[in-house]
Amino acid sequence: MSGDRKIFPDLESLARAAAESIAAAAGAVPANGTMSIALSGGDTPAALYRLLAGEYRERIPWQRTHFFWGDERWVPHDSPKSNYRMARETLLDPLGIPAANIHPIPTDLPDPETAALAYEEELRLHFKAPFPTFDILLLGMGDDGHTASLFPGIAALSERRRGVVVTQSPVEPATRITLTFPALERSRRTIFLIAGEKKRPIISMMFEQPEESRARFPAAMLSPAGELTWMLDREAYDAE
Repeated sequence: MSGDRKIFPDLESLARAAAESIAAAAGAVPANGTMSIALSGGDTPAALYRLLAGEYRERIPWQRTHFFWGDERWVPHDSPKSNYRMARETLLDPLGIPAANIHPIPTDLPDPETAALAYEEELRLHFKAPFPTFDILLLGMGDDGHTASLFPGIAALSERRRGVVVTQSPVEPATRITLTFPALERSRRTIFLIAGEKKRPIISMMFEQPEESRARFPAAMLSPAGELTWMLDREAYDAE
């Protein structure tokens, strides 16, 4: 697998390394510029978000940072299943991020397809391009090798014209809205945050059998144009 591979003894040290990487990226932002981050859901990024909102709150120009999401479940924003809600509670609210800087996938619209089209248009307007270029893209990986809401075997894996589509997950809540590969791969820095022993079989195969993995697992299919870093704890992968 391509990219820089970093292995940490536990989730806490993984989250701290990710926070340092984000702080370093923020240091390169011009004084009058903005930074864009695409957030991921799940337990692993939640540890990172709490650290960013605490110890790192003074090291990053949060008031000049715009937040987006790589995917979302088709649930209300106040649902416990919402990726937006998790980020709001752990990161955005504690930092007092201005509402104008927060760009959630709009699950309050009449149906998922309308929401996907609306988010695609919001990305197009913000980045002034057909597809976004995030300064930082945070991604996770499921036990089946999916990333964002791009699941093995689905038609959206070959989508190249749309930046945001509706997909179906094998687990509830089934309906998802996700960025496609063209919308994810332009990011300047992509960081996979992967922790837990349930991820070990897929991760081991991805690193040891990369060609076969690229044909099976969406996380292995991603080909970022910018920097790619895999941050893993020892439960997920230990090269020794």
